[in-house]
Amino acid sequence: MVEKTDISKVISQHAEMEKFFTGGFAVKGKSTQPEQQQKANSADAVEAAKELEKIAEEVKRCRKCPLGSSRTNAVPGEGNPNARIMFVGEAPGADEDAQGRPFVGRAGQLLDKVIAACGLKRSDVFIGNILKCRPPENRDPAAEEIISCLPYLQRQIEIINPEIIVALGAHAARTLLNTNKPIGQLRGQFHEYYAGLDRPPIKLMATYHTAYLLRSYTPENRQRVWEDMKKVLAELGLPIPEHGKK
Repeated sequence: MVEKTDISKVISQHAEMEKFFTGGFAVKGKSTQPEQQQKANSADAVEAAKELEKIAEEVKRCRKCPLGSSRTNAVPGEGNPNARIMFVGEAPGADEDAQGRPFVGRAGQLLDKVIAACGLKRSDVFIGNILKCRPPENRDPAAEEIISCLPYLQRQIEIINPEIIVALGAHAARTLLNTNKPIGQLRGQFHEYYAGLDRPPIKLMATYHTAYLLRSYTPENRQRVWEDMKKVLAELGLPIPEHGKK
């Protein structure tokens, strides 16, 4: 989660990140939007949307842990019920708590630019978090909070059945993969997430959280995230944007 930092540095870093992820790429060929016919038919999509809405309503009523009483709004997650890519972060922040939507603050705006750099739109993917409520002062999720909240995300993953999960940051990656390895060891390669014993595993790519990029900007970290996303696009058979003229 974002720590306090020098505001001028953040603005400068964000401008450079925006240039890299939006102004620095030229997409070859036609649209890279996923072909929805490769997913379930429209009737299944409608049913999936209904099931996701049921989960969202459950989340809004949830009081399984103390966060249910301290939040302003629950943040169930949002996006395409037929998404081929599902982004999973750690927990909502202040902006998300205020709006009830995932990734709408500075880190969310940068995630939008990462998605756009991939030739996709926010409406093409699904975005959620391990926790559905903001921890006070943006502290790390507590074990009991994860235990209470994770089943909601697990059900969302089962319904959407994405081809790839992109775990944003160490907390999301460690939780979904049930490991204590650092993000530096997890990123850059595909792992397997099991939604159930009777279902085939879903490929999972761990990468740095966009909040981390905002406060720990380096050209190397920026490039690592892009390399991770290029592997995701290649796995899905989508065109990979190239560096354009700056």
